[in-house]
Amino acid sequence: MQKKRLLLGQPLLDITLKRLCQEIIENIEGETVLLGLQPRGTYLADRLNRFLKYDFSIDLPLGYLDATFHRDDYNRGGNILKPNSNKIDFIIEDKKVILIDDVIASGRMVRAGIDAMQDFGRPAKVELLCLINRKYERDLPIQPDYVGKGVNTLDSQKVLVEWKEQGFEEDNIWIID
Repeated sequence: MQKKRLLLGQPLLDITLKRLCQEIIENIEGETVLLGLQPRGTYLADRLNRFLKYDFSIDLPLGYLDATFHRDDYNRGGNILKPNSNKIDFIIEDKKVILIDDVIASGRMVRAGIDAMQDFGRPAKVELLCLINRKYERDLPIQPDYVGKGVNTLDSQKVLVEWKEQGFEEDNIWIID
């Protein structure tokens, strides 16, 4: 039987998201855009974008980036990964891009996201924002610039992020043993 332990729930999750928005605002330079990494980073990107717009009156371009075909495990082990669609209706060339994902562990998905981003131009700067930073899981030397919460986890544990937009009753983040 799997054991679930609540890592972040309401209202602490909203407080964390608003703090991340304040950090983004403090570090806006030049033209800044938000890119949610498909599939799960888009929920976080949407929520941050809403807080920025309605709570802080900051309107940044928001897009969704799919990195499926850039993953190093795309064609391994007989698993065929299903791609998501990109939704980037602005130019990222010479702009600051904040790449957003819900959980960073090995760093491989972020690397794939950076590779996929190159298909849309060369940003002036790329920063990484994650809601949960699994600190000791990194395979690649990638560190987030903005972190909601850092956690120490074992390889056997998983972090599960549940959003109302996905059909859950409330927003929660769990560690599953």
